[in-house]
This record gives sequence, C-alpha cells and structure tokens, in this order.
Amino acid sequence: MKNDLSDLATFAVVASERSFTRAAAKLGVSQSALSHTIRKLEQRLGLQLLARTTRSVAPTAAGAALLQDLSPGLEQIAHALDKARSIRRQPAGRLRIVMSRSAAVMVLLPKLAAFAEAYPDIILDVVTVTGPVDLVAGEFDAGIQLGEYIQKDMIAMPVTRDLRLTVVGSPHYFVSRRIPQKPRDLSDHRCITLRLPSGPYRWEFEQGRKSVTVNVNGPLIIDDTHLVIQAALAGAGLGLAYEDQVADYIAKGQLVRVLEDWTPPIAGFFIYYPSRRHQPAALSALVNSLRLS
Repeated sequence: MKNDLSDLATFAVVASERSFTRAAAKLGVSQSALSHTIRKLEQRLGLQLLARTTRSVAPTAAGAALLQDLSPGLEQIAHALDKARSIRRQPAGRLRIVMSRSAAVMVLLPKLAAFAEAYPDIILDVVTVTGPVDLVAGEFDAGIQLGEYIQKDMIAMPVTRDLRLTVVGSPHYFVSRRIPQKPRDLSDHRCITLRLPSGPYRWEFEQGRKSVTVNVNGPLIIDDTHLVIQAALAGAGLGLAYEDQVADYIAKGQLVRVLEDWTPPIAGFFIYYPSRRHQPAALSALVNSLRLS
C-alpha cells in the first residue's frame, strides 16, 4: 500500500501536468525514473492510465476517472501533512506536562500569565503527581522534577537554583517539647510524613561527611507538601518542606525552623523531556520560558 500511495501521487502529478518533463522537474526526479514508476503502476493495475505520444501526455478514460477519485484524498493528505509541519514551526497545540504540586506552584505559576500572553495558542494540560513519572509510558510531552529523580537518558534544563529542605514546627507544638538538635532526636517527635509512590519518604540529612536517614513517624501521612505545611502550621507535628515554601511563615514567627545545620542544598527542579529531535515549537517555547537564565 505504501508503494501504491507514492506511485498514485506521482501519477496524479504527471496527469495534472500532462508532461513527463514538467512533472519530473516538479518532483525532483529524472524523466526515466518517472516513466518507470508509471509503467510499473500500470502493470500492477492492469490498466493504461496515460496515453503517450512524442509530443503529449494525456490521461486515458481510466486514468481520468482514477485522477478524479484520487484528487480529494491526496489534497486531504497534503493538508494533514501541512498541519503536522505547522506544529513543528508554530508554537501552538496541547502540551501534556507532569509535575508535583510544589513544582507547579514554585516553577509554573509565577511564569504562567506571561507565557499565556506570549503564546495564546498553546494549551498546557498539567497533571500533578508525587514522585517520579515515566514520561513515555504516561504519554507526557515533558515533566518538571527534582534533578536527582530524572532518568539519565532525558534532556533536562534547570528551572530553579538549588533548593533546600527545611524541618519546621509551630511555636505551639514546641511549648511542651524540646527542639531536636540531631536527626535521631526526631524519634521523640510527631512527624508529618510525605507519601511517595514507593512508600513514605525517609527524611535524609547531612552534616559535613555525616549522612543520616530517618524513618519518621507521626499522626499523618499525606501526598502533598502544601498539606504538610498546613498541618505543621496547625501544630500537628514537624513537617519537611522546601525553604522557599516556608520562608514567609518562619519570618512571621508562625513556624520554627530546626536542624538547619543538617539540611544542605540539593539540586533544584528541571524541565525534562525524552528527545531533542523534531521538538515541537510549543515545547521549545515552554522550555525557553521556564529555563533558568
């Protein structure tokens, strides 16, 4: 069928031009190759499609009928191909993007209004999840994720500077409890646990060459960092969040930061996608709008 479609399209050009010379120039092939293609097509169909003389070429009755039936379909195919190519050239269409709610709030939302103004024909279809995602299996165009969780075969561009995780609790929570001095002290505290697809997140700490991982426990396990912060503000326990997310609460005295010396910077958020080859213009526009300058 693939050969037939190509040969039928070639026949349509010759029949429309009524000249092997002009058709060969239009298609960028030699006249002999063009003649060979038409002859093979006629042999497969068992029909003469073109009447040839030394001076002219014209469709036979069978050729004219075939051309009449073919033309609408070929025009539709040409239109579909032009539309597909325009996706490569013009920043337009739908992009399926996956990220955590934290990434959406910290990375996407601050730049969304300007992006929508600059690219009104792009629709961002955003899915928020907690934890790593397989872009290809999920049929996503791109994702925003912490650098440590991105697969090595992905193209990744930074969209934030390094981040820092922070352990916080409300002043009310500490009225009757000692402030933890070391990560191991967390075993004596109620901690609000973040749930990942792989299970509860284990809190990781570093100080110099020391590295400590703690399986915290507490009254609440949830799958959203913003809910962790709200629970900490309500005095439910200690929470772990990005420093940028809780800086205002700390400044206002609504949250108390602890174990500051044990939480070094980590690689920030990146926008990532499977391949740079034939990248749609809409995805290029999003990457350029979000990437760290």
